[in-house]
Amino acid sequence: METRAGDPGAFAHFDLSRVDSPSFVVDAARLRQNLSILADVRDRAGIKLLSALKAFSMWSTASIVGEYLDGVCTSGLWEARLASEFYDGEIATYSAAYKPEDLDEILQLSDHVIFNSPQQIVRCSAIIEAARARGERFDIGLRVNPLHPEGEVPRYDPCAPHSRLGFPIDQLTDEHVALIDGIHMHTLCEQDFEPLRRTWDVAFDYLEPWFGQFKWINLGGGHHITRADYQRDELVEFLRDMAEDTGAEIYLEPGEAVALDAGILVGTVLDTAWNGMPIAITDISATCHMPDVLEAPYRPAMLGELPQIDTDIDETAGGAVRLGGPSCLAGDVIGDYRFPNGPEVGQRFAFLDQAHYSMVKTTTFNGVPLPSIWLWDSATDSLECIKRFGYEDFRDRLS
Repeated sequence: METRAGDPGAFAHFDLSRVDSPSFVVDAARLRQNLSILADVRDRAGIKLLSALKAFSMWSTASIVGEYLDGVCTSGLWEARLASEFYDGEIATYSAAYKPEDLDEILQLSDHVIFNSPQQIVRCSAIIEAARARGERFDIGLRVNPLHPEGEVPRYDPCAPHSRLGFPIDQLTDEHVALIDGIHMHTLCEQDFEPLRRTWDVAFDYLEPWFGQFKWINLGGGHHITRADYQRDELVEFLRDMAEDTGAEIYLEPGEAVALDAGILVGTVLDTAWNGMPIAITDISATCHMPDVLEAPYRPAMLGELPQIDTDIDETAGGAVRLGGPSCLAGDVIGDYRFPNGPEVGQRFAFLDQAHYSMVKTTTFNGVPLPSIWLWDSATDSLECIKRFGYEDFRDRLS
């Protein structure tokens, strides 16, 4: 999977020695730039736009997000609690399945509670009715699967064959629609406008019999709206037409687009070796700090890397070097990179576009330390360490 991000922006001039290693550094100015683009699309299209906490839940930036967007979407009880504690605006919660003991609090915290199947709505009807009897106000939604795969990687495609995510749209009936206020679809991953248009063309035919009955339609996330080449004008026109056709309020839930190119992961070269090609061990671990590198897989862009060229791998300066992490996992390999000079032991480097998903997926496998978290504002050059993790964070996860 090839990353379509990796714009260094102001990080091209950031002194990596100002922060710990390893560490995530988020640029508040770039975050505001992304959010202003999203807010502009929202305003021109007349829709509502939520930030997906599953992608970026650095709650120290919640006040920034709240300046621009209508709220957040969450994936279960703990994210819903985080949203209610720190974020402004609406809370929409979706989970592939809810535990009955969690659902009551989720209904209290959320404005929209979206189920994965009508069967679970029916099973939870007593909990829903009891919450409404207490005066709780919320909408019930159903996630549907349009059965139209558009993803590059099946693992990340909610419409891949036999997907567990979303109720198959061809099974939707009047009885199911009577249970719900709105429809949710999330079918994209790091994609531009045309896959959304194609997906809606398919979903339209299935949903058209119930147009006018849906209070809202939520198109989920995966929209790379803040990428420079995204077709934003076409998206705005599409969303306006969709609202007119369906009679519903339209929602989008971007996650990656909120923090696209807004953060880096800083690391240090710990050792170098040769085994048929140059190898460097770093304090950044793919499995612990950037698991999507192994899961997708994909190759993250490096700050200041030399252009890739077709050449034999050798030991000369500027040749490709295989970077790997400090863990015992043999596959803890980030990729092959061309350093301008080196790399040398003790040298700092950084991977681009690491604010979203990387931060929320970190682990302490092998006792590998978690990166610290920093907030930088490239407009003012202010820099603040938001959080450092110590041995106790590793120790206290288990018993």
